[in-house]
Parts: sequence; structure tokens; C-alpha cells
Amino acid sequence: MLVTKLEHACLVVEQDGGRLVIDPGAYTRPVEVSDVVAVVVTHEHPDHGTAEQLDRILDRNPGIPVFGPAGVASALAAAVEVDVVADGDTRTVGAFTLSFHGTRHQLIHSSVPVVDNTGVFVNSTLFHPGDAYIDPGAPVEVFAAPVGAPWLKIGELMDHLLAVAPRRAIPIHEATLSDIGFAGHTDRIRQVVEPAGEVVVLAPGESFTV
Repeated sequence: MLVTKLEHACLVVEQDGGRLVIDPGAYTRPVEVSDVVAVVVTHEHPDHGTAEQLDRILDRNPGIPVFGPAGVASALAAAVEVDVVADGDTRTVGAFTLSFHGTRHQLIHSSVPVVDNTGVFVNSTLFHPGDAYIDPGAPVEVFAAPVGAPWLKIGELMDHLLAVAPRRAIPIHEATLSDIGFAGHTDRIRQVVEPAGEVVVLAPGESFTV
């Protein structure tokens, strides 16, 4: 699989000529890609999925499924029909087998509603958790690790990575951080992932092969 990181939480995964787009949100450049077989939106917050981004993708790739939890289906009902997925569900589309894990967004504050959040495990290789500390319960080759968010404490992320023990971690969800803050949090991730594993830092638009 070829994994391309766009800004913030958006990943484009390519396998056998087909592409999977995960979390094309408002903090990401316009996603203008062809050969897309499916889109996953892990939760309803606009930094992970917007009607404008989905319209753009569906215009180029009509008829493809959009997967997300019930909250995404409600939030985007006026723009797109969502195939609702929940913890434990699986879907197969093109060369991708997707399993879905988790139910709720991490707590931001008692005054902020907790929305649905369901992470996606792609071909039992790449796990994108959305905005929650989720363990898919199986070995993880590549973990897309959020590094900056209103809900995130770096020590909790470090503990979570120690528990999941991925072979590689890709820092994502960086739009809330300065360059200095991003580098500092990435160094903390390295503390717990390396030397047993590897941290792969991708600038927006860069790719690597799994």
C-alpha cells in the first residue's frame, strides 16, 4: 500500500490502482483525486470531514461509498448518504478490507458534547483512530497517531502507543500545533516507539510504501 499524508488528519491510501480517502476535512487542501473506491470519515467534526470535500471527491468518483458512524450520517445527511459503521463492523471495497473500531470521541471538556468516533483498520495494516485512544486489538504495522488536539495530552498518547506497540507511527492531526510544537510532540512519540519501532514523519503530500 502507498500511503500519502495530506494536511492534518487526511490520508490517501492506494492499493492495486484504487484509492481510499480517510478524513478529508476543513484543515486539508482540496482533495482532488481520481480512482477513489471509498471514503471514511471517522467522526463529524469539520476538521475530519466536510460536505465541500465530499462533494469534490464524489464529483470525480461518483457512486462510491462513504463510511462513517451514525453521527457522521446525521451531520452530512444533506450532502451525502453515509453507510453507517460501528465498532466491530467490516466492509470490503476494491482492494481494501476495512474493520471499524471504537465508539466515542475522546472527551474535550464537560461542556462539549461527546460525538461518535469510529477508527478504521485498513487491510489489518494501517490504523487511523480518528480522535480517540483506540486499540484495534490486533498487531498494528502503521498507526496514524494524532499529535495535537484540544482533547490530547501527550503523556496519554505516549501510554497509548506503548500499549498498542505499532511497528511504525505516522504523526497526524498537527494543524493545531506550531512547527516547534509538532517537532516536540514527535520527539515524545519517538521516545516510546523507537528503537523497537519507527516514526515516519511525512510532510503534506509525501508518501511512503507499507
